[in-house]
Amino acid sequence: MSADWPRVPLGEVLKLQRRWVKVEPTESYNEIGVRCFGNGIFHKDPISGQSLGDKRVLEIHPGDLVLNNVFAWEGAVALAGPGEAGKIGSHRFVTCTPDTKRCVAAYFRWFFVSEFGLEVLQKASPGSAGRNRTLNLDQFLASTVPLPPLAEQRRIVERVEAIAARIAEAKRLRDEANGEVGQLIAGLWAAALPSEADSCVGDFIKIQNGYAFQSEWFTDEGVRLARNVNVGHGALHWLEVARIPEAMAAPFERFVLSEGDILISLDRPLITSGVKVAKVRSADLPALLLQRVGRVQFRDGAVCPDYFFAWLRSPRFINAIDPGRSNGVPHISSKDIERLPFKPPPLPEQRRIVAHLDALQAKADALRTLQTETAAELDALLPSVLNRAFAGEL
Repeated sequence: MSADWPRVPLGEVLKLQRRWVKVEPTESYNEIGVRCFGNGIFHKDPISGQSLGDKRVLEIHPGDLVLNNVFAWEGAVALAGPGEAGKIGSHRFVTCTPDTKRCVAAYFRWFFVSEFGLEVLQKASPGSAGRNRTLNLDQFLASTVPLPPLAEQRRIVERVEAIAARIAEAKRLRDEANGEVGQLIAGLWAAALPSEADSCVGDFIKIQNGYAFQSEWFTDEGVRLARNVNVGHGALHWLEVARIPEAMAAPFERFVLSEGDILISLDRPLITSGVKVAKVRSADLPALLLQRVGRVQFRDGAVCPDYFFAWLRSPRFINAIDPGRSNGVPHISSKDIERLPFKPPPLPEQRRIVAHLDALQAKADALRTLQTETAAELDALLPSVLNRAFAGEL
């Protein structure tokens, strides 16, 4: 650090507080947690004294500097505010109060998530048990830290918090814009695909069910099986692979996949990130169709595969299916899909719609890439500001 500030032992300016609480079985308590990397305090669900049992807990007061002594080395440090009044923390937490004549609590809240403060915490947290490195309190309180005059501490805190607030607002606006882009694209997809229909999917398309290959046939080598776990959003993923020996594959020619095949997961077809529908690529082959995955088979040339692929990923399809639960697993059947209302426009119009949706999706993807890059820049900005602040350069 380049700032010419005096260094003082933390034990001179921070007083360790241990306000142990006598837990009453009939009372309700609210525990806190402290996020790593300076991301603040969170509140856990209320818990009864009876459930706490003989767990040792301490009382949190507004103005406390709170550290999680297991993850302090990762910046699990926060400043308790009015919302923490009456809350409790486990024996894993350390609470300190500042000598208000010499220091400002918020100065340390920010200092300990700068590279200079993290170095202090890491040196006072010996051990290498994974992420669990317990803070040595004696070593922590004996550590010396730079301490500028009170006025300078207040100036640093005011400046850092103003910048942090602007960064938080920028992140909020970015997230809001990202959500709006998603809603806009969903709305445009819905508008582009016809909703009125006097026919159904089954008039144009058959959904083939996969074969129930026995798990005892599975081997480490051989032909891959396309399972529910492999069906992603738009493509197959092979992080988990099941295979059968090549010598056993010949009788199952009807289930051999081809490039361009459209597959849909029939178990858990909808997850939070979207519908599990994939198009088979050449790199996915050879592969066989496993039970609980459906393959789209077109009855004639009335439907463009790319159009139906877009329809399956659209709000029209997502809103039309009701997976329900079968033996605890959300599930749809091939017949459920074939019964859905569906009336494709003429082929030239289908191709125009696909080209329009592809162009929209490309623009949305480019915007999300830009937002991701912006997010990385915003995430890096506050640490940079903190390092400058405690180097005396802000």
